[in-house]
This record gives sequence, C-alpha cells and structure tokens, in this order.
Amino acid sequence: MHHANHFYGHAHVLARYAGLGDGHPPRINGYVQHGWNIGDGLAPGHPYAEGTPSLLWSEQTRRRAWSVGRRNVTVIGAPFSYLLAMADEPESPQRAGTIWYPFHGWEGQHVEGDHERLIAQIQDTEPGPVTVCLYWHEHRMRRVRRRYENAGFRVICHGYRGHWWTNTDPDFLDRQLTELRQHARVASNRLTSAIFYGIAAGCAPAVYGNPMVLANEDPTFGGTARIRRQWPELHGEQVHLPTAVEIARAELGIDHRYPPAALRELLGWAYLREETT
Repeated sequence: MHHANHFYGHAHVLARYAGLGDGHPPRINGYVQHGWNIGDGLAPGHPYAEGTPSLLWSEQTRRRAWSVGRRNVTVIGAPFSYLLAMADEPESPQRAGTIWYPFHGWEGQHVEGDHERLIAQIQDTEPGPVTVCLYWHEHRMRRVRRRYENAGFRVICHGYRGHWWTNTDPDFLDRQLTELRQHARVASNRLTSAIFYGIAAGCAPAVYGNPMVLANEDPTFGGTARIRRQWPELHGEQVHLPTAVEIARAELGIDHRYPPAALRELLGWAYLREETT
C-alpha cells in the first residue's frame, strides 16, 4: 500500500465503511488522494508507480488528471465523506464559536508568515469563542502554539497524520468531525480540506487573512492566486452558505461515494469477508 493512503487514517475509515472492522486496513489497490488540491490529486514529490490507479475525490480532479495524461483514474469521493455516512448526526448539536485552521507546514517545508497579524484579524472578526486547531507540525513548536494560547484561544491538534506507515492516528478524522460539529463556523487563511470538511459537517465557512507561504512552495498548478480566482465565492469573512454547500459537495465527491460491497471490489478487497457483529 502506498504510505500516503494511511495519512489521517484514510485507509482505516474506508475499511470501516467497507465492513472490515477497526483493525489494520488491507492493502489498497491504488493511490487514494489524501488531501484537497488543485492538481491531479497526487501530492507533488510523493513516490508514485506509473500506471497505479488514482482514486480521486471529485469529478473536477479526475478531469484535471486526464488533462495531464493520467488515464487510470476513478472518482470515489473523499474518505471524509465515508466517515460522514457512518457518523450519526447529534440529535441537538450545541454549536458555538469558530474553529480556525491556520495554514501549516509539514516535515519537508516550514510555513512562513505573520502569526501576530493573523491573530489580531481573528480577534477583530470572530464574534464568539475561538478554537485554533494547529497542525501537529506547528502544535509541537512551543513558540507558535504559545502565541495563540496567549491570545486567549483554545488551542488543539487533531493528531498526527502519520508518515511512512508509522504513527498513523486512525481516529484523526473522527476527532476532527467531532470538533467541527461543536462549532458554528470554520475558518482558515487558505482554502483547504478543513474548510470543505467543515461545510459538509454543518459549519458556515470563511477564508480570510494573509495566506502565508510554504518555503519553496510549488507553483505548478497556480497556487493561491489561482485558488482565489477559481473559488472566489468561498473567500471572505462571510460566505453565502448555500453556494458553499454546493461547492463542498462537489469537491468532496459526496455523490460519488461507493456502496460498501462496491468499494471492497474497487480497492481490491473483494476476497475479504465483511465483519459481522
């Protein structure tokens, strides 16, 4: 299995949905898109065997992959959409405040930007209590975490993404969904997976503030300038919710979600028996 299939517990979520239980997920026959992006669904720089099936989130991503020459592509929807199908909606959710996701770096690239300026803008914009969710990379940096804590924000981390098949947190997305359902708004300084997840989980979205930059950021697909041009409806301190819901549904491929038996067939798991309780 490609190691990126384990990121954020994606393989674990798909295995649960397919009826295979909570154990270690079987090998997936293909590369599962592990985050929303504006390219062909594959992460730049990750090793990829030519001809391996690409299992993508949306029809838009499939068309982009086709345009750059990839042919073995299938739209299955985001793993988060499968989690939504399994996770019961709270009967009377008590939503309050905003969950804010600052743009983050990762093992290979640090993010560069003015956190103090961003904090001031969040304080000026958000009407209720704010939870700042830092990516594990920034959460472990005391100097970054302390800035948000000292501003009076509740600071959390959903967990570790995992890397090279180690330390994957299979409950990452469950933890994220629980937090999203406790907040009225979801916001970030970049349009990212978390914004689409938040919309799908019932939050009103916002994208504002300095987008920051990654060190040596790859501009291949147009970067933040293209994102702002292509999805202007999702940028701003207030966003038209019905439009956002429609876009999120398409970007997460919710209407392309496979039934459990068909998913097992597609991922190469047809030989496995569905777990019974």
